[in-house]
Amino acid sequence: MRTRQKDRDVHGPQEPWNEIVPGLWMGGHYCTPPGGELQPVVAGRQFDLVVSLFTLPGHGPAPGVEHVVREVPDQPLSPGQLLAVQEAAELTAAAVRRGRRTLVRCHSGYNRSGLVVAQALVALGHEPDGAVRLIRERRSPWALNNPVFVDYLNTGLDVAILLTGLSG
Repeated sequence: MRTRQKDRDVHGPQEPWNEIVPGLWMGGHYCTPPGGELQPVVAGRQFDLVVSLFTLPGHGPAPGVEHVVREVPDQPLSPGQLLAVQEAAELTAAAVRRGRRTLVRCHSGYNRSGLVVAQALVALGHEPDGAVRLIRERRSPWALNNPVFVDYLNTGLDVAILLTGLSG
């Protein structure tokens, strides 16, 4: 399964992860520090929960850290994939409510993680547009550059699941 959209001309993230709201971090498996080259990012014990929408061996988290994997592609999603996103967002919001340091990550920490973090923010009381804006301010202006994912948020995941099911 192809999981990463390669046709977007975006700059790599400068930080491995960024705190979006207290206790909720968004990141990826790679970053490109200013003036540096692409380098792998490994989550160790910095977080209580790591939610991965993309995985690679050797990128953590450390043994004993709760790790939830819901691999989804960076492209239009099926109803089942949207349900996986919704489930990951609910787990994320619940962890943040309980004061757990939570990282949501994908390849670069822009789209798939952005979709889950934005949906978690909606569950925590933010409006979709405000959630997207906050993510772009705190993570990167390149975050959520997949317009389909922003459409899912604005439509609402429940409705997006129903609509995508009609086309199948």
